[in-house]
Amino acid sequence: MTTSVTVAWEDHADLVVVGGGVAGLTAARAASRRGGRVLTVSKGGPTDTATQYAQGGIAVVAPVGDSVDAHVADTLAAGGGLCDEDAVRSVVSAGPDAVAALRDLGAVFDTAGDGDIARTREGGHSTRRIIHAGGDATGAEVQRALGAAGLPVLFGATAARVLTGSRGVTGLLVLDSRGFGVVHAPAVLLATGGLGQLYACSTNPPGATADGIALALAAGAGVADLEFVQFHPTVLFTEGGTGRRPLVSEAVRGEGARLLDSRGRSITEGVHPLGDLAPRDVVSRAIADRMRELDESHVYLDARHLTGFAARFPTITAMCAEAGLDPGRDLLPVAPAAHYSCGGVVTDVHGRTRIPGLYAAGEVARTGLHGANRLASNSLLEGLVLGERAGTAAALERAGIPSEATEIPDLDPVSCDRARVQQVMTRHALVVRNGDGLATATTDLDDATSGDRPIDAVRLEDAALTVTARALLLAAQRRTESRGCHTRSDHRDTDPAQARSAELRLDAAGAPIFTTPELTGAN
Repeated sequence: MTTSVTVAWEDHADLVVVGGGVAGLTAARAASRRGGRVLTVSKGGPTDTATQYAQGGIAVVAPVGDSVDAHVADTLAAGGGLCDEDAVRSVVSAGPDAVAALRDLGAVFDTAGDGDIARTREGGHSTRRIIHAGGDATGAEVQRALGAAGLPVLFGATAARVLTGSRGVTGLLVLDSRGFGVVHAPAVLLATGGLGQLYACSTNPPGATADGIALALAAGAGVADLEFVQFHPTVLFTEGGTGRRPLVSEAVRGEGARLLDSRGRSITEGVHPLGDLAPRDVVSRAIADRMRELDESHVYLDARHLTGFAARFPTITAMCAEAGLDPGRDLLPVAPAAHYSCGGVVTDVHGRTRIPGLYAAGEVARTGLHGANRLASNSLLEGLVLGERAGTAAALERAGIPSEATEIPDLDPVSCDRARVQQVMTRHALVVRNGDGLATATTDLDDATSGDRPIDAVRLEDAALTVTARALLLAAQRRTESRGCHTRSDHRDTDPAQARSAELRLDAAGAPIFTTPELTGAN
């Protein structure tokens, strides 16, 4: 059903930020400080973001016993050969200043007995460099501090299309309770978060529907590394549970909790030198293999021997209590669930895309920091650093660009029902995939695609999930190897010839196609 858009309202800004999490709010502050009029557009309320739910912390180089080189090395090791080392060093080096700026805003981090900021260790890190707040409520503290800035936010508004003209971006088409509206602006910054709602179970909030990927693709930008979806190894398992599931932070294993199967055997012993603190792709794959071996739906996390658990992890203690569990007494049932998209909209380390005036920051962006697998707690770090840089770049680079009349396009968001997308992706594109399953998933989505639903916010989300699922499946089919958090059961080895990213865009018919040469290898 093609809809001719009637514009019910208009607004003007120097920069429109789409998304109200760590990257979006940081970008809005950065641009506003440089004199720009910034409007942030958010689908939900002030705390309906993935940032709000982040437990572990922020990975930032410690002043003693650590170095930028060590943090870079850990990030590269986790990234499976696909990180851009220059991008990694650029982001990691900026971490201390980004955290200092956040503390200047009033963010309060936990301290150790000597009064210095407390630090813990998480999977893939060679030292204790993770700072945290409220024990396991770091994201909530980051959200609070950034949200206190009081910049204008249009809540309950869904971005429908990035508008472009001869000079690049001209504005954003938005749908809210008033109907469709246009915010005229020479710059749009996508900070929409991830794509966890592609799957039946995820740690992401309901709004993580890949909106930024779809908006960027429709505007002509490229995306890359979508096949690398990080599944958090330890999400609290309940039989039949769907939707956003509570995770048990990696920091719990950093404090000494152990992963066990139903027979009491270690999950990761002999799998990786770091054991339960191996990178997330290693641990998730080990759990998936053990569940398949035993034909069971979950494994267990044993934290019973830890002292002071409730004080260190109050959020996790409360969520366990809601499930009738006591971490000091009970083994915690856990299983992997969709957590973080390592790929996204292709940008440089200042958030610039190839479309003049279109920027992206945070989880939606692919800067080269994460490669094939994100190192734990590098996400809030990236949001702070890239949010600041992208907001600054947008304010400086697009200042003074005159308004340009923009033709409002008709909308034809081809979509599948969300439940169908989640069913297909959960069955065929989880922790371990294979070529036959990925091909079946692609066919199933093509067969179920419909364009005859009324256009509302739900359909726009479903359309974003649909086009992103098709792009992810295409990328996963092409990568005939196992690398990082992409595991092919029919191609278990890593192929050195495929140690590069593959970029996709949309063709004239709206289908994802590759814009990079074929990945060729020996597998």
